[in-house]
Amino acid sequence: MSNRTPQYNSAANRAAPSRNRLHLAGVTAVTVLLGAARLHGQGCMTPDSLPRQQDSLAIRLRRAEDAIAALQQQVADQATSGVQSRSRARLELHGRVIVNAFSNERRVNNVDDPQFVRPDSASALPIGGGGMSIRQTSLGLSVFVSDVLAGRFTGDLDADFFGGQQPSSGGRTFPLLRLRTARAMVQWTHADLLVGQEQPLIAGLNPRGVAALGTPDFVAAGNLWLWLPQLRAGIHGTGPVRFGLQGAVLAPTSGDAATAFDTDVDVAERSRRPFLEARGSIAWGEDDAAGEIGCGAHAGWLAISTTTTVRGEAYACDARIPLGSRLELRGEGYAGRGVRGLGGGAIGQNAGVGLKPPRTRAGWAQANVRVAQPLLLGVGCGVDDPQDAELAAGARLLNRACAAHALLRGSGPLFVGAEVRRLETTYSAGKFINHHLNVGVGFEF
Repeated sequence: MSNRTPQYNSAANRAAPSRNRLHLAGVTAVTVLLGAARLHGQGCMTPDSLPRQQDSLAIRLRRAEDAIAALQQQVADQATSGVQSRSRARLELHGRVIVNAFSNERRVNNVDDPQFVRPDSASALPIGGGGMSIRQTSLGLSVFVSDVLAGRFTGDLDADFFGGQQPSSGGRTFPLLRLRTARAMVQWTHADLLVGQEQPLIAGLNPRGVAALGTPDFVAAGNLWLWLPQLRAGIHGTGPVRFGLQGAVLAPTSGDAATAFDTDVDVAERSRRPFLEARGSIAWGEDDAAGEIGCGAHAGWLAISTTTTVRGEAYACDARIPLGSRLELRGEGYAGRGVRGLGGGAIGQNAGVGLKPPRTRAGWAQANVRVAQPLLLGVGCGVDDPQDAELAAGARLLNRACAAHALLRGSGPLFVGAEVRRLETTYSAGKFINHHLNVGVGFEF
């Protein structure tokens, strides 16, 4: 239901080699037994051929017994290594462990995965630096039930360690666990229902790469992404070309940073109105050849004072278009105001002149090409350009981001990737440019 960029191999795919071995052993056993039966049932044997036939039968029976014993052992091993939920539903564990090495030339908002450049400070210390981090590691699980409310049920949860860090000498080496998505989904032939935490309905597509997993690439430069609690329902067609229509009620949020143990309401929650979204789409193809184009609208409200509530809105379109078996184009564009709560809208700024949210236009695009089976290359750019006249003093006026990445993945769980990212952030004091280098090494399971 959500778009659309699977990160992990399914349990079925991972179990495929084991199933193939079980199938081969079973076929061997049955074949040998049938051959033995045919020999036993032959009625015309000469005295000279009888000992040879008996020897052949004994050999085949021993082979059959060995194959059956191997089959029983593999079934026992698979039964003891399987994971079951308390309700006996099929349970799948998945995750990614990744170490990222990074460097920056200037001050940024987040050193291991930056979205914009900060102005230079008056400090005599160097303004750049480098390091390593493992906090983009993620863990997840999925539950599958074939018949719930006459449909197929999928429940999943995904978490990472990108939730910041407690004050300590360890810093980013002691990261905090963060809940990303948690979804309960029921799918029928022509409808679907989702309850849980997921990306906004109108902004479910992200760029590909291994350097921006905690916060996706081009956030604050055209990419809306933030996971929000919501109720979502939709209808869709079937066949080679599928039309869909979805609507969602989302938790209101301003996107403003909260202090430790802060449970107070923000300006969006003070409006006492949920966010509302709708999206129409057309999809085609399956798996790696799947494509989709969709457009949607968002409405939200911000109580900027005790007497004033302003409406935030956005209109967005996104596309994922495969061109042949090797090339894919993907991107997103939107225009609106008051969408910081959807993840980085207006370069992460909600309060402009008179505390009103500024209007902005933003978007990103990326091309990915599979050069060979293990190697994926990609390049893309994004931009967010709020209306200068509606911004407060000292605000970020323009943010551009471009990135090129490479991902090498073999037949096993190991992978290695690299990204070069250029960020240009403009303030009234001038433009500040940072080049971010990132290398990620890890494994998936």
